[in-house]
Amino acid sequence: MDRLIYTAMTGASAASARQSVLANNLANVATNGFRAELSTYRAVPVRGDGSTTRVMALEATPGFLDKPGTPQHTGRAMDAMATNNSWFTVQGKDGTEAYTRNGSLDVNSAGTLITNTGLPILSDGGAPIAVPAGATVTLGVDGVITAKVGTQPATGIGRLKLVTPTAEDPLKRGDDGLFRSTSGDPLPNDTTARLQLGEIEGSNVNAIETMVSMIQAARQFESQTKLMTTAESDDKAASQLLNIQG
Repeated sequence: MDRLIYTAMTGASAASARQSVLANNLANVATNGFRAELSTYRAVPVRGDGSTTRVMALEATPGFLDKPGTPQHTGRAMDAMATNNSWFTVQGKDGTEAYTRNGSLDVNSAGTLITNTGLPILSDGGAPIAVPAGATVTLGVDGVITAKVGTQPATGIGRLKLVTPTAEDPLKRGDDGLFRSTSGDPLPNDTTARLQLGEIEGSNVNAIETMVSMIQAARQFESQTKLMTTAESDDKAASQLLNIQG
C-alpha cells in the first residue's frame, strides 16, 4: 500500500511546485520584459533494495518561454526595446553580469544609468554608465548614449552592451529573475543589435492560459491527495480483515 502512497505523495508535491511557478508567472503579468517560467516533470523509479517498485515525480530541466512580450508604446525617451533576440546587460545584485529584456531606463541620484528596478546598465566595456549631473540623456537605435547639459553640445558617454545568445551558449534563468549564460561566461557584445526607441517589451505571460493551468494543477493536487486518502482507507480495511479471527 505504501507504493500508492509514495507515488501519490510525489505527484502532489510536483503539482504544488507547478502551482507555485504558475502563480509567480501570473504575478509578473505586468512586469516589463518578463519571460514565463516553464515547469516539467518526469517519472523516475526509486533506486535501492526493496524500492524498485516505487516511482517518484522529479522536476526535469526547467526553462522559460522564449517568446517576445507585446510591445508597449510609451513615447518616453529613456524607454527602448531590444529587437529580435537581443538582451540588455545589467549588473546583478551579486555583482555578476546578467541579462534582461527590461529596457525602461532611468538615472539614479548617483548619476548612474539604471533600469527601473534599480540595476546598473552596463556599457559595451562591461562597466556601469555614468551620466553627467543635470544632463538630458538620449538613446540611439544602435545603443549609443549621448548626454546634453544645458546649451552645451551633446556628447557620447557610452554604448549599451547588447548581447545575443547562441544555441551553443543559451541563457538560463537565475533565482533573482535575471538571465545568465549557461557557461557562466559573459556573452560578447553584439554590435549588430538594434533598439526600438520609445517602446518597452511587456511580459510574455498569457494571463488566461496561466489561470486555466493553475486550475488544472489544483485539480491534479486534489486527485493526488484523494489517492493518499484511498490508500489509507484500504490499509485500514486490510488490517481489519487480517485481525478477523478464523
